[in-house]
Amino acid sequence: MRLWTARLLIGIVIAWNLQAAFVFFIWPGVFAPGFELSGPPGEAAMRGIAVLFVMWNVPYVVAAWQPLRQLTSLKEALVMQFLGLLGESWIFLSLSAEHPALQSAILRFIAFDGCGLLALLMALWLVNIERKRLPGSLKN
Repeated sequence: MRLWTARLLIGIVIAWNLQAAFVFFIWPGVFAPGFELSGPPGEAAMRGIAVLFVMWNVPYVVAAWQPLRQLTSLKEALVMQFLGLLGESWIFLSLSAEHPALQSAILRFIAFDGCGLLALLMALWLVNIERKRLPGSLKN
């Protein structure tokens, strides 16, 4: 049950990322103004972000597939999520008040990655509990 709960938590983060990728890719013009971008360059930038969302989901999917055996992928996903949160926080703090739309967009990413980080930490905790109860030969 713990591993299925861990898979569910990781899956939620995957779903959030893929949902963001989908909407950024299909409707980039809707989201570009939030990043103070417009026109074809803004749409291309949003589609580029969508591709990044898909790309960085690879370790998340591997971790969800077998969280106990693919513990390294789960840890990689956790570090990636933390780095995203840290970087977005730094970006937010570096913005002046003259960019409220951009600040709002970055705050959404901070909330998004903060929730994802908590979900991945809970998944790691559950996997570690399960790992400790297994005999040594089954841990790898």
